Amino acid sequence: MRKLFLPLVAGLALSAPAPAPYAAAQSVAVAQAQHPAWARDAVIYEVNVRQYTPAGTFAAFQQQLPRLRKLGVDMLWLMPVQPIGKANRKGSLGSYYSVADYRGVNAEYGNAADFKALTAAAHRLGMKVILDWVPNHSAFDNPWITQHPDWYVHRPDGSISNARDNEGRATDWTDVAELNYDNAAMRLQMIADMRYWLDSMGVDGFRCDVAGGVPYDFWRQARTALRAGHRGLFMLAEAEDPKMHEFFDMTYGWELHHLLNQVAQGKAGTGVLDAYLAKQRQSYPADAYRMYFTSNHDENSWNGSEFERMGANHKPAFVLAATLQNSMPLLYTGQEASMQKRLRFFDKDTVDWGGASLADFYRTLFQLKHRQAALANGAAGGTQVTLKTDGGDKVYAFTRTRGASTVLVAVNFSDVASTVTYQGLQRPGGYTDGFTKATIELPPAGKLAIPAHGYRVLVR
Repeated sequence: MRKLFLPLVAGLALSAPAPAPYAAAQSVAVAQAQHPAWARDAVIYEVNVRQYTPAGTFAAFQQQLPRLRKLGVDMLWLMPVQPIGKANRKGSLGSYYSVADYRGVNAEYGNAADFKALTAAAHRLGMKVILDWVPNHSAFDNPWITQHPDWYVHRPDGSISNARDNEGRATDWTDVAELNYDNAAMRLQMIADMRYWLDSMGVDGFRCDVAGGVPYDFWRQARTALRAGHRGLFMLAEAEDPKMHEFFDMTYGWELHHLLNQVAQGKAGTGVLDAYLAKQRQSYPADAYRMYFTSNHDENSWNGSEFERMGANHKPAFVLAATLQNSMPLLYTGQEASMQKRLRFFDKDTVDWGGASLADFYRTLFQLKHRQAALANGAAGGTQVTLKTDGGDKVYAFTRTRGASTVLVAVNFSDVASTVTYQGLQRPGGYTDGFTKATIELPPAGKLAIPAHGYRVLVR
């Protein structure tokens, strides 16, 4: 759903603290969801079926699966595929998140057989599929409205309320009705409908829309029920809340995303990254997966492409999103083709696939993610340590190490190339550039060249 973003958390320091391992002891005791083994080095890709191809169908998108697998994608997140409500519809086609039938398939995309063919084809290629699930609200012409009006939140005048956001604030989501989680029968039906997509349609999990607008105890109830017979279940919460990790494998990294926008625009220095990571270390379980990104459907449609928001710094920003500790990187539809337009949200607006290809850039990062143990997701990955440099507030560098695998990441958000002096490299020796394949010898203290708007990812 479209977000009403909160301002950045006050008090983030603009100067970097002394380097420290990111994997220090946690200060919180949050029960931790057990991750499926396949997710430990996974990369996620968001699919906007409506806009992906001129046809906008499952069958047309299915033809792209081999390309995406070659790109290094492990998990496909499909935006909602159910029929869209017509009551109070916005635009000509309506919002994907106005669900008229939880077990139905939007005829504009195809039918149930087409959907199952898509998931089966993805599975044959070794990819998982998670479905965008909308538990907070439904369309106003969903049959539940008339069959079970008590399943919805009502205003004092008796009318059904439109939905609120993650923080319970009023929204402009006038096309969706808010569900009532005080109703036990509604909860059971919601879980049954989710189970239907696991059992009958072949999905491997869910990305749960406005997950923070649903009570914690429902998510505990749902995960317990859904994991029965589906031990490989993967759950992504559209929320940024440490408590969600009892029920979800992964939560959004909205705050980091906004910080990356600010750093890319020159409105903040890279010191905010150490402050952010220190806060995460204190707030989140050690094995919490965080989804980091430079774009997604909300950002693209409402705030602009990464090129609008980050300009030439979109690449160093994504390098960080792909390599920071606990991150599972997200790539959105069209990013690999430098899509620069904002896709319309309520109308047909096909992706422009004619832009300059960034496939090699993303593929290289994803290969590093898969091959370097230090870059694994969550606690399986390597300890992160900030590397001291004299690069000022435009440069950020760190290492991650797990066993024999060490990765050194250095990014430069400046419009001029920088040769920085660093110190405190804990594993000196011979490194290989993950992009150019050139070798370099790095002493404990020395110099490192980083291109303008650029990055170095060195491995040993």
